[in-house]
Amino acid sequence: MRGESHNVSAVAHYYTLPDTPYNLWLRDELAEQLHLPNDGTKVEVVGGEMVVSPGPTYDHNLIVQDVQRALFAAEMADPGFRWRCVHTMDLNLSEIRDGYIPDLIVLDVDTSDKAREAQARHLLPDQVGLVLEVTSRSNAADDRQPALSRSTGTKWNGYAQVGLPYYLLVDRAPRSAQTVLYSDPDPASGAYLHFESWKFGETIRLPEPFGLEIVTDAWRPWDG
Repeated sequence: MRGESHNVSAVAHYYTLPDTPYNLWLRDELAEQLHLPNDGTKVEVVGGEMVVSPGPTYDHNLIVQDVQRALFAAEMADPGFRWRCVHTMDLNLSEIRDGYIPDLIVLDVDTSDKAREAQARHLLPDQVGLVLEVTSRSNAADDRQPALSRSTGTKWNGYAQVGLPYYLLVDRAPRSAQTVLYSDPDPASGAYLHFESWKFGETIRLPEPFGLEIVTDAWRPWDG
């Protein structure tokens, strides 16, 4: 398991879990088994490993809100705009037995209506058009394309393996401070074959089928 130092209890229970991390995550039992506090701390299964992360900071949440507001503004301006979004929603990558909680999930209006009617507890990759992840200091490596020294996959690999069409990564690390849109996933290799990037302060222009602009003037890297 990977996580912050405050998750001592989680480490203590790693070898006594009654089922696999993925199965427990799927049943919404993993956080309880790890005795995690109810303070925004989240647990995901990335590359087959449990990843425990503290709740996001305020500026992190505002970046997510900026993307959400751009989607809502497009919907208000054009009744035919077909995209909706939801945050803090579980995404079940059953094909690779991973479970993520993206910062934002974008799906078309028909799929959104059906998920709402079904009172869905998890979404599946084939229901999703785009996912947003905003990096945090504690777990940024889990969101990015993996380093050569890494022995397990990241969300970048997982999203590509299940064929998720678009992965929007806002990397707040001071050395990068950019947004990258990954597309053209290759499930066989677990890699995205195309990307486009924007520095903070530049306007993100998502291509069709979204046709959306996102202003990033207020976005800043984390301190340090």
